[in-house]
Amino acid sequence: MAQDSTLKGGWHRGRFAHTFAAIDLGTNNCRLLVAKASISGFEVLDAYSRPVRLGEGVALNGTLCGDAIERTLDALGVCATKIGRHGVTRARHIATEACRRACNGDDFLALVKERTGLRFEVIPPREEARLALSSCESLLDPEIPYGLLVDIGGGSTEICWIRVSPREPGSDLASTELIDMTSVPWGVVTLTEACTSGRSRDEPLDQGSYVEMVERIRSALRPFCASHGIGRAIASGKVQMIGASGTVTTFSAHHLGLKRYHRAAVDGSRLARDSILSICKQLTGLSVAQLRDFPCIGNDRADLALAGGAILEAVCRQWPAPVVRVADRGLREGVLMDLMRQADREADSLCRRGH
Repeated sequence: MAQDSTLKGGWHRGRFAHTFAAIDLGTNNCRLLVAKASISGFEVLDAYSRPVRLGEGVALNGTLCGDAIERTLDALGVCATKIGRHGVTRARHIATEACRRACNGDDFLALVKERTGLRFEVIPPREEARLALSSCESLLDPEIPYGLLVDIGGGSTEICWIRVSPREPGSDLASTELIDMTSVPWGVVTLTEACTSGRSRDEPLDQGSYVEMVERIRSALRPFCASHGIGRAIASGKVQMIGASGTVTTFSAHHLGLKRYHRAAVDGSRLARDSILSICKQLTGLSVAQLRDFPCIGNDRADLALAGGAILEAVCRQWPAPVVRVADRGLREGVLMDLMRQADREADSLCRRGH
């Protein structure tokens, strides 16, 4: 009798028996990863990212608009084709702030299922934070007892306050506990629409409007800071900060002098707080048209760059950690790690029953 593949050796069971896929459908971007498990984590077989601006106008009118829906459906059609081509056996697809906020979010996801066959789950902010933390855990220093994870999205910004400890005595791997999180209802798309709509692309943003964006974010962060004594912990050197977003990775690429974005150089790099504030000052003197020619920003992100800078500056001024660790990873990676652990648990259960 042929042996069930889930009962064979390690390379034929659990996570190693599957091809995985994860889609993160955010307010600004549609992102796909297709991967297989490897000894060190996973090997990416295919990846796709497109700035679909699904949340365009949601902050103003509360609904997903026709053009944004069509752009997103086109991108998800590409994702579905890639998933089918690779014979994916385990998948999870998640939607975040735009679909949470829009009154027609459920109708849109029903249309996605009808047109592409892809099923999406709208996740709450706490699950979004958990997945982001799962993907970034390996970047944390186990000897620094607390961490702040800042994930600047298109429609919202998630902040995680984390307890950190060594996974085992002497280990250089961190074990984490999510103490609390907050979701600020402003991301690069929603803040841009609320504060800079109608501005000429050829004129720099006036300083007053930029300061207003920074203060809008800081006012949302202060209660969370006070409730956990984060400022005191930073002052005593007990806090490390990780930034996970297109804004943070773009700042890192610029700081490194990259003419073209290179993930391997950016992921895990470190950005000094003073460097971040200096780049923010530089950006505020530029128009959208000028930002388009800024290295690693380009046309797709030019009109969102100032809002991203304002959010990052607000975080750095509220929490003056000396260095931000840069993470070019996010929800997709967290979903893949979850899927692989689930496959391992199911295989172990089958083995126990097989004996």
